[in-house]
Amino acid sequence: MSEVTAGNKSHTVQFTILCFSDLPHLQIPLFMIFLTIYLNVIFGNTAIFSAIVLNSHLHTPMYIFLSNLSVMDISYISTTLPKLLFMLSTQHKVMSLVGCMTQMYFFITFACMEMILLAVMAYDRYVAICHPLHYTLLMSPRTCLIAIISVWVAGLLEPVVFTMLVAKLSFCSSNQIDNFFCEPSPLIKLSCSDTTLVNMIIYILGALVGMSTFMLTLVSYIYIIYNILNIHSTDGRSKTFSTCASHLTCVLLFYGTIVSMYMRPSSMYSPKQDKFFSLLYIILVPLLNPIIYTLKNKQFKEVFKKLMNIL
Repeated sequence: MSEVTAGNKSHTVQFTILCFSDLPHLQIPLFMIFLTIYLNVIFGNTAIFSAIVLNSHLHTPMYIFLSNLSVMDISYISTTLPKLLFMLSTQHKVMSLVGCMTQMYFFITFACMEMILLAVMAYDRYVAICHPLHYTLLMSPRTCLIAIISVWVAGLLEPVVFTMLVAKLSFCSSNQIDNFFCEPSPLIKLSCSDTTLVNMIIYILGALVGMSTFMLTLVSYIYIIYNILNIHSTDGRSKTFSTCASHLTCVLLFYGTIVSMYMRPSSMYSPKQDKFFSLLYIILVPLLNPIIYTLKNKQFKEVFKKLMNIL
């Protein structure tokens, strides 16, 4: 273990990411599986982004937010999967302190961005369904631009203090992270410093970003569902619900995977299960979002047909 001594503290310079070391015979198959997943995520989300940018009919708030979601999904999964693919192919599983902190920072950044954006998209659907006559006023291009800039700025600033505090911790007992990336929880457990402040920041971040965005999304959908139930026509209810069904599915997937990771009973925590749930919330949402949003969307199907004809 390489260390640098500063006063009485000893800071680990390099970490060993254990990755899937307990499955040596599956390194190549895992590499092929994750490479396929990563390429599908890149292709699917790039296709959505390109379709929205190239088609003027899709330059509406809902699709502008969706194009940003596609960029975030690509960025989110790119913080972990390329490094994982490198480790599986070369078996070189050492990461510097700077590299580890950088990966953790951007992982938290894009996770926070996605939470905030999903809440903004839920509000957009609420306005469209519950206040359709005021939609163009409440969701004007200026409002959308401010919302998107706010999402990116908030996401970039949110993990700064937390990352700086983790970087200052001492890691004198072990430098082995039993996961496939620098996930905050196992990283903090390696520290021999007092982690009270770091854990407190985690709870504050969870309350500020996680709970607030979840509550905003939940309240928006309570009003949406209430409004839909008051529509007397069955056909009308079906059409109205279909306008937000894709987003609701995406929200359930995103928060469902995060809850399965962080809200389990302590008796259920184990390195193997942690890796599985980490894979679940890192891979599942970016992989399924393009399918969810394009499967029953006629506008997207028409745009993709035109793009394919052009190509």
